[in-house]
Formats: sequence, structure tokens, C-alpha cells
Amino acid sequence: MMPNWHKSTYSGDNDNCVEVADNDPTTVMVRDTKRNETGPVLTFGAPAWGAFVRRAQSEI
Repeated sequence: MMPNWHKSTYSGDNDNCVEVADNDPTTVMVRDTKRNETGPVLTFGAPAWGAFVRRAQSEI
């Protein structure tokens, strides 16, 4: 299955794009499309991604 990428809401309307694909309930993929849309992808387990998001939100 091809990843269904969507732009992070925190990227705004500028060129600083972070995209996330979470169509698999066990993994989340992240890529930086500002640099290279076909470049490297980071893959996280769902629990690790959830912990990261909760921590990031607490820092805002």
C-alpha cells in the first residue's frame, strides 16, 4: 500500500513542509518535502509517535 501523505498543520502556508503518513495503524512515516520529496523517510512505531506528539504539544 502506498503511503497517503498529508502536510502537517504546523507547516503553515510556507515552504517548510513536513508530511506525515499514518495509514498503517502500527507505524507513522515522516518526511521533509522542502528538501527532497523523494528523499529519506523516518518511520516510527505508533506508541513512539504518540509519545513524541504529546511531548511536543506540552512544549508549545
